[in-house]
Amino acid sequence: MLAPYLQKNRIEAGCDEAGRGCLAGPVVAAAVILPADWNNETLNDSKKLSHQQRHELRQIIEKEAISYAVSFVDHQEIDQINILNASFTAMHRAVDALQKTPEHLLIDGNRFNPYQGIGHSCIIKGDGKYTSIAAASILAKTYRDEYMEKLHHQFPYYSWNTNKGYPTIAHRQAIIQHGPCSYHRNSFRLYPLPEQKTLF
Repeated sequence: MLAPYLQKNRIEAGCDEAGRGCLAGPVVAAAVILPADWNNETLNDSKKLSHQQRHELRQIIEKEAISYAVSFVDHQEIDQINILNASFTAMHRAVDALQKTPEHLLIDGNRFNPYQGIGHSCIIKGDGKYTSIAAASILAKTYRDEYMEKLHHQFPYYSWNTNKGYPTIAHRQAIIQHGPCSYHRNSFRLYPLPEQKTLF
């Protein structure tokens, strides 16, 4: 079972993002405030759950959370402000959209740009330690996966229905064959380094 809070008797919002390492599409962040005594025996880091488990938990989280919000920062803004700042921006916007103001933020990872007026704690691998961060990881991933699956119908040769925009060998091969599309992040290294071309 994950820990339900870091600081007892404070309203905490867990924050996490999905898609930071992708070559295409948005980075998506979620912020979630859960009841202090809330837990679920299946809840975990979204990467450790099956597709079905994530979607079942998403329905439960959205129904039982005190408040939640999901925010997208698209590939164009990522190219303008860089992926690290885009990740922080997405989390800030998710917190902005919460219907209840948290008193503290639990951030998955080791870096964060402070949110004005609210303190935060960065927790490495926090999505496997705290319920609210795990819940945020599930929302961020499921919303982003759905978005990339829709884009797949426009650009099927990149196989975004399976790789979700991550730099798999098949994805890089498709970029070599077809070139990047309008949803690729131009600030990223889309093509492999010369010594890596033998992989294909």
